[in-house]
Amino acid sequence: MVRVCYRSLFLGLTFVPLLLQGADIAENWPNWRGPRGDGTSLETNIPVKWNGETGENIAWKTPIPGTGHSSPIVHGERVFVVSCLEETQERVLISLDRKTGNVLWQKTIVAAPLEKKHTLNSFASGTPATDGELIYVSVLQPEFSSTKDRTPGEMIVAAFDFNGEQKWLVKPGKFASVHGFCSSPVLFEDKVIVNGDHDGDSYVVALSRKTGETIWKQPREFKTRSYVTPIIREIGGRTQMMFSGSKQVVSLDPRDGSSHWRLKGPTEQFVASLVYDGKLVYLTAGFPEMHILAVNPDGKGELDDSAIVWRTKKGCSYVPSPIICGEYFLVAADNGTGSCYKAQAGELLWMERMGKHYSGSLVTANGLVYFPADDGITKVVRPGEKMDVIAENPLGEYCYASPAISRGQLFIRGEKNLYCIGK
Repeated sequence: MVRVCYRSLFLGLTFVPLLLQGADIAENWPNWRGPRGDGTSLETNIPVKWNGETGENIAWKTPIPGTGHSSPIVHGERVFVVSCLEETQERVLISLDRKTGNVLWQKTIVAAPLEKKHTLNSFASGTPATDGELIYVSVLQPEFSSTKDRTPGEMIVAAFDFNGEQKWLVKPGKFASVHGFCSSPVLFEDKVIVNGDHDGDSYVVALSRKTGETIWKQPREFKTRSYVTPIIREIGGRTQMMFSGSKQVVSLDPRDGSSHWRLKGPTEQFVASLVYDGKLVYLTAGFPEMHILAVNPDGKGELDDSAIVWRTKKGCSYVPSPIICGEYFLVAADNGTGSCYKAQAGELLWMERMGKHYSGSLVTANGLVYFPADDGITKVVRPGEKMDVIAENPLGEYCYASPAISRGQLFIRGEKNLYCIGK
């Protein structure tokens, strides 16, 4: 029997899992946090042990030009990742052969000055997305180089085909943040949706997949930098695009940008994406205050604290996104702490030191949760009443991106190389 670690499918996407060998399932990993946008995989034959230093269970290892924290995406026989060539100031999209790791092509998205950023950010942090025909990318085009203040610029969203030909490039809005840029496109029906929360006239924008033309653009009230990628779910007869940022948590209709509900707070700035277990929406944030909230998403309009089912300030994460695995809610805090809660009850089962520091987000497959630490060591955990680490896997280099899972393999981007793990 296939063991599934999620409670609701991402109905907004149209990527259908391929059935292989009876009960085995193989999926593409087409965008940030995979086919459901929440780090979950339906696959059961995922590696739990590897060693990037010795080569154990490493199918291939390919040097990636430049630098970046963009996570890899996988579709069919292709792997895609975004990088920055700092010497030439180019942001590039790179396509690799998933079987061999060979670089098939590298295309410049934009050449522009390097922006001011946080030390844990990069100049190529947004993860691309693909629908199997085009690859959609989002980067910043700064107006000038700056290290003393936030760097003003314009968001660039572009689409390339699988041969590397640019089909369109648009500039949907301004962007400036003292922490730099990171926005990962989300695909829904005929739209590419990009979050433009920044220190200025913030917005969320939906573009045509075919042309890049703006379909709708929703201004954001509090004009404050955040870096959250939305998730889209069918809840209570409504298609809800949910994310935090701009000093609030919101649900919008992805078809026109109109509001279903919003909950003010609980803090100012957000990075981690939300997760949903079929009943409650969970978020972890942020700055200047740390919070974990479980929210009932059935409301309308302005929600008050009655929509919050439970709340805690223990074990919160700012950057890494959490995970739902069955009845459990797990968090990797930036400071290296790992926590496991009974999701709907909010009961803390354990909180332990897991690593030195976390930037990458959690993924799950076959009832196990993968904790990727910045030092390249990924711990594989079986959720339950007590912490159960079943494997500890060194990569051999630092890693700030999040893993991708596809067809029995893990893809992990280190500081210098992209690794394919598994047969």
